[in-house]
Amino acid sequence: MDKIQRWIQTTPYADYVLTVVSADASFRKYYRLTKENKTVIVMDSSLELASLAPFIDVTHRLLNAGVKAPQILEKNEVDGYLILEDFGNLQLQNELNSSNFKTHYKNAIDEILKMQNAETKSLPLYNKAFLHFEMDLMKEWYLEKKLSFTLNAQEKELIKKTLDSISEIVLQQPQDVFVHRDFHSRNIMLTPESEIGVIDYQDAMTGAITYDLVSLLKDCYIEFRRKDIESLALYFRDKQALDVSDKVFLKWFDFMGLQRHIKVLGIFSRLYLRDKKDGYLKDIPLVLKYTIETALRYEETKEFAFLLQKLNNAKNKMCAL
Repeated sequence: MDKIQRWIQTTPYADYVLTVVSADASFRKYYRLTKENKTVIVMDSSLELASLAPFIDVTHRLLNAGVKAPQILEKNEVDGYLILEDFGNLQLQNELNSSNFKTHYKNAIDEILKMQNAETKSLPLYNKAFLHFEMDLMKEWYLEKKLSFTLNAQEKELIKKTLDSISEIVLQQPQDVFVHRDFHSRNIMLTPESEIGVIDYQDAMTGAITYDLVSLLKDCYIEFRRKDIESLALYFRDKQALDVSDKVFLKWFDFMGLQRHIKVLGIFSRLYLRDKKDGYLKDIPLVLKYTIETALRYEETKEFAFLLQKLNNAKNKMCAL
């Protein structure tokens, strides 16, 4: 911390008071600098130096598209420090409830529409290989390492067939739009001016049109009724002027959700087992629920849902002994 404080002394914020804000799922740390009623955020990427250049690049793309991303006020790319506009402490997650979520989600959907107008040139491509790289995390980290199952050849083939079906549907929908990749209620800030502030976008790629939509509406940390989520998904379709039926669009949406939630089962398990971060364990049940309930809706994925149910039931029985 001494090093970052020495750098702050070289900036216009030398007489501000430094306090810790948070650390995220990566190894980035955040601090707040305060002077009277003025505040800014310090982002410390020194342990993830490679993420800094993408963050700066994507920030400019989003700002140019009219998205409310934080302005970069000072930067030290050598050591991995940025001073950013402060959106405050209010995450969308802390405001959402059954009476206001539709309004908040529609505002956030409007922000997705802006993001999808952002420049995507040179961003990494969310292609079939990467879709499968992410989904394969579930087999290794969730099924084999967290649940401690050794899958047989038939189960491995079923998983492979299912994941192929999922990526096929994902790739049928419009591609090549800006994808935030983690656009959910903890990465959406409600600013003091009641604007939607977008953060944590340095891993942006170009990919399927429903990715950020499903991240928002089928949030890993909060759940609303399926009927309402479908209505909001179709609101996005209409605002995006996509000429596709309700049934087809909702299948695109659901299969994109399957890809994301299958990946997340692996990531949350890996954060616990490899990185010793147990804060995401409590969120696995909702992610598993999304995955099983959605997979049961479609013939291509129904058998996979049965397998997940069987393996989790077996694990629960072992834990109860």
